[in-house]
Amino acid sequence: MNTALKISGYTLGLLAVFGAAVGIGAAVTPTATSAATSSPTPVDHTDMTAMTTAPAANSASLPGGLMVSQDGYALRLADRSLTAGSQVPLRFQILGSDGVPVTGYQTEHDKDLHLIAVRRDLSHFQHVHPVLDPEGTWSVALDLAASGEYRVFADFTPSGHEGGLVLGADLAVPGTYEPVPLPEPATIAQVVDGYQVTLAGDLVPGQASELTLTVSKDGEPVTDLQPYLAAYGHLVALRAGDLAYLHVHPAGEPGDGVTPAGPGITFYATAPSTGEYRLFLDFQHAGVVRTAEFTVHAGETPGTATAPTTDSATIATTVVPTPQTKTDTGHDDTESGSHGH
Repeated sequence: MNTALKISGYTLGLLAVFGAAVGIGAAVTPTATSAATSSPTPVDHTDMTAMTTAPAANSASLPGGLMVSQDGYALRLADRSLTAGSQVPLRFQILGSDGVPVTGYQTEHDKDLHLIAVRRDLSHFQHVHPVLDPEGTWSVALDLAASGEYRVFADFTPSGHEGGLVLGADLAVPGTYEPVPLPEPATIAQVVDGYQVTLAGDLVPGQASELTLTVSKDGEPVTDLQPYLAAYGHLVALRAGDLAYLHVHPAGEPGDGVTPAGPGITFYATAPSTGEYRLFLDFQHAGVVRTAEFTVHAGETPGTATAPTTDSATIATTVVPTPQTKTDTGHDDTESGSHGH
């Protein structure tokens, strides 16, 4: 799509329901076309009387990031629309089942909470670490110079909760929006400053897949990667279309006596369905964190589902749950990318 779209207020696109693909209607996928600009009514996540509750069993089986609320916890953005800019303050809270902001978290990968922001066309990826104030409000600056609709993911583990949560919410940045086509699948990513990352391994739907990313600089393997977030690399995987957030686990850790400091970094990822995925690898070398980006295809396996797409014939706004109070409730195999913290 080359035609620029004028996006305003909270209405950057249509929300396409893909509940048939995953068994419930709790996840939504917005679409934008050059033919027209749609203006669905924005969902007010703060209006608890308007919310519905998704079945707990179904929500547990969903990939991360598709819901704003899960297991009694909810992600609430202070503002669902922000003015475009290179250093835009974002404020948000994680609410508990009593509606009170959570202040206790378990440290995972050296941080109490990881925030991922990416535009819905899977461009402008950012991985940042907000600061928590005593009242339970997180704050961080985002680079929102490019207008469009973003998806914000909070990856965290509340104190006393078994297992981590990934909650997602849409963030509008009004202005002229020109979507970027998803790059073709590739096995090599060129990164700034002479770095190159090579991807080996296949993403197989429905099972843990081993992926190894090998870092080199100026043609030489990098064997002195520096620890970053308690590992030699941090990998985020998002499904194209609905932006489902995959759980990715590194193999080994710095200082365990067996995991080398490069050039290869191995991860295990489970793709919930066939389709296209975007991988973002953060790695640290010479004191700088850089990001390599890949598009990969998860091939068909008997019995696996197909990833939801944005071509659904049913267009609607789906209300997602929030907790209630206790009183009432390129083809050339090469692509480039960089990211610094």
